[in-house]
Amino acid sequence: MRALLVEDDEMIGRSLRQALEGAGWSVDWVRDGPLAQSALDDGGYTCVLLDLGLPGRDGAEVLRRARERGDATPVLVLTARGDIEDRIHVLDLGADDYLLKPFAFRELLARMRAVVRRRDGAAHSLIGSGPLQLDLTTREVLQNGTRETLTAREFALLHALLERPGAILSREQLENRIYGWGEEVTSNAIDVLIHGMRRKIGPDAIRNVRGLGWRVAVTP
Repeated sequence: MRALLVEDDEMIGRSLRQALEGAGWSVDWVRDGPLAQSALDDGGYTCVLLDLGLPGRDGAEVLRRARERGDATPVLVLTARGDIEDRIHVLDLGADDYLLKPFAFRELLARMRAVVRRRDGAAHSLIGSGPLQLDLTTREVLQNGTRETLTAREFALLHALLERPGAILSREQLENRIYGWGEEVTSNAIDVLIHGMRRKIGPDAIRNVRGLGWRVAVTP
């Protein structure tokens, strides 16, 4: 899954990016408000980690503008501001959760999973329906009740497809969800990922729509 990290502190940002990538996330890191706004405008993020005290434009203003234009990407605010009024303000602006610095990385991951589940309309860790489901906690795919382990990129690809069952996602849309800025993406990277996943979940679970992209079937 792909996260946007908005943090101007060099040490905190570098540490968080490294830890998140180690946990299987693809991370784009920006350090000021205008760049954060531009990244959000481009879209394609599963979750946003947003600091408030940013150069150029405050994080609260970045959040307000994103929500006003209809961006529903889950936003988890990370800040040292502990005042209750600050917390109420960003929650009213549309933040999905709020975590005070310093925090435990395991708690951050748990809160990220929680806001993504809520966005997916799931109170539990499973998304999808019918025989094909994805466990957001264990990062496993369930096919007719049988669990299979996925790589980080396989997980991100299947998560993108299961968010919108039946919808066709293009090669570019899938690449944007899986790979961060600066990552080299070969022309057949998505094909290779899907080929490997079909070995695990069956040849018909992910279907190609020639010239358009891929989709998972809608289960009645």
